[in-house]
Amino acid sequence: MKFLAPLICTGFLTACGVAYVTPQVSERSVAGLEVDVVPMTVSSVTAANAAPYTPRPLPAVYSQSISAGSTPTGAGAPPAQPVSEQLRPDSIPTLLPDPQPQRPYLIGVGDIVALSSPQLSSPSVDDDGAAGTQQRYTVQDDGAIAIANVGRVVIAGQTLEAAETELFQRFVENQIDPAFSLEILEFNSQRVNVGGAVNTPSVLPIQFVPLYLDDALTLAGGANASEPQFTTVRLYRDGTLYQVALDEVRTQRVQLQDGDSIFVDAAYDYTRAQAFFEEQIALAEVQRGRRQAALDQLRTELLLRRTQQQEARAVFQEKLELGAVDRDYVYLMGELDEQSRFALPFGQRAVLADAISSTGGIPNETGNASQIYVLRAGEDAASVNAWRLDGRNAANLILATRFELRPDDIVFVSEQPITRWSRFLDQLFPSLLSASVD
Repeated sequence: MKFLAPLICTGFLTACGVAYVTPQVSERSVAGLEVDVVPMTVSSVTAANAAPYTPRPLPAVYSQSISAGSTPTGAGAPPAQPVSEQLRPDSIPTLLPDPQPQRPYLIGVGDIVALSSPQLSSPSVDDDGAAGTQQRYTVQDDGAIAIANVGRVVIAGQTLEAAETELFQRFVENQIDPAFSLEILEFNSQRVNVGGAVNTPSVLPIQFVPLYLDDALTLAGGANASEPQFTTVRLYRDGTLYQVALDEVRTQRVQLQDGDSIFVDAAYDYTRAQAFFEEQIALAEVQRGRRQAALDQLRTELLLRRTQQQEARAVFQEKLELGAVDRDYVYLMGELDEQSRFALPFGQRAVLADAISSTGGIPNETGNASQIYVLRAGEDAASVNAWRLDGRNAANLILATRFELRPDDIVFVSEQPITRWSRFLDQLFPSLLSASVD
């Protein structure tokens, strides 16, 4: 009788719900809350996902590309141009460079290109200010242009077609619609200097169309010489000086190339021409030195910005680990491998399957797959919406990959009936043994 008395008493307490209490989801009004249990179906999932929600964004430091503007370089003061007398020559010998094969235009530093794309509507760091979907970019000292959401793309030294291929590949790698057009707006990288006895001394750009010696003189306003047959046109290229009489220029179709310097000498002064070319060389040296200094400064600036970006990301990660960053959570309760809270990701939405998988899933021995709930506060403070997923049919689990979670949702999994009895017995037997000993 001593053994049966505790058993009868414990059974009575169990029937009264005192010996073992297990959480359940019920539509009964509890604590002033009205619970509405809805089976999870395609239509009910669609209705639940209609609840407005904007995921918290990552800090801007995670989406910014590292780029820096080009530092302009000056040419410095040109050297003085010497002047001396020169007697009229009997004839002007013709000395011209060997004909060069025509080559396609290669994009270079300083060129300004226009990129038109429906997905590039925001200006880049080194953008020249154009509005709309056409963006202007200056090819910087490292040969690259900086494109938002793509990064730095090196196009210097490439033809327009090769640059388009490179941009197409980078757009595809960054999942951007590769429908775009590329054109060169300003040709600044390849130039020819024209000076001496011309009406308008000029620096002429080389473009897609080949530039010839007679065309360059025309663009410089023509030669300012009363005796063309005694006027010398001198061409300085790669350390070699060439020349031809002015009245023979049109018959000698000399194609110009980047770095050529032309001097029209109406006074038969070779020394003046030589001084002009030395001036161009000195000018090029000054520009080269300042360009290198600008490139070094650009690299230093990029390194500094990259370091600042890495430090900002590290600070954010430390705050995140310490819980000092506002996060949205979903709470996981009931028969799961681990009861915890699931942090909703930044910048995207999470679904029920993400939350359940984060804990290791539902244990087959204890979890009731037919009673998986998502509890969410209703529109008023006295209502609770409960969506019930019946996972006994594995096909229904596809709904878990579609059901979007919202902040403060509660994912609850009921226990198996046999689990409830097993736990009851685990509590009961120690009491029986203790009673029998007494």
